[in-house]
Amino acid sequence: MTSASFDMTGKVALVTGSSRGIGRAIAEAFAEAGARVVVSSRRQDACDRVARAIRSRGAEVAAIACNVSDRDAIDTLVASAVERLGPIDVLVGNAATNPYFGPLLDIEDRAWDKVMSTNVRSNLWLCNRVIPGMAERGGGAVVLMSSIAAFKGDAALGAYAVSKAAEIQLVRSLAVEWGPARVRVNAIAPGLVRTDFARALWEDDARRVARERATPLRRIGEPEDVAGAAVFLASRAGAYVTGQCIVVDGGVTVAGVAG
Repeated sequence: MTSASFDMTGKVALVTGSSRGIGRAIAEAFAEAGARVVVSSRRQDACDRVARAIRSRGAEVAAIACNVSDRDAIDTLVASAVERLGPIDVLVGNAATNPYFGPLLDIEDRAWDKVMSTNVRSNLWLCNRVIPGMAERGGGAVVLMSSIAAFKGDAALGAYAVSKAAEIQLVRSLAVEWGPARVRVNAIAPGLVRTDFARALWEDDARRVARERATPLRRIGEPEDVAGAAVFLASRAGAYVTGQCIVVDGGVTVAGVAG
């Protein structure tokens, strides 16, 4: 295995939810590996800032805002990405939401529908829009962002956990459907990572210290920790991996700590 195995030169990668956190780290890592990258999130100004930073390091990048809860917006995103950078070889579904924190007993239908729509259905829309083109060109790679919440019950993150478990099953099903066309579909399940999305967890000093002590690697994750796994799954290094979920959590799940 050499660095050439991780080379993404000539590839076009679309990363949703990539204006900050894990998504941004993945977009930056793909660009460093040689890919042309589409940065996408809800706000155009946020996409533009990340695109400028990546472009300043010599990479080719496009910034295209998209609300992934809108199917027409997804169609526009994909069409614009292809027009500006070329056919998509790598798709990362990272955009997600969690508007509710509490027991499932009290969740309102509106919050439940928002979680399932954004975290699951939008990724199905993206995959159905992008994968057929990959198949026609002889293959591609898809990475959906799950969570270790998918593997444990949680009294406060139940709806989010259900959506993340559904993403893993979506990966398995798509991997079986599209494997004969050489399209690989995988997931990554991060643990607690220092992002804005999880700020309420890691900014609580007592909670963060407790998690660090219970984690075999004795620290919480950084976005770059997840980006490395994404490069592996998107590149030739992961050419025989499909239908899998790689856990990137510092050992939390094997130590039996709740997600």
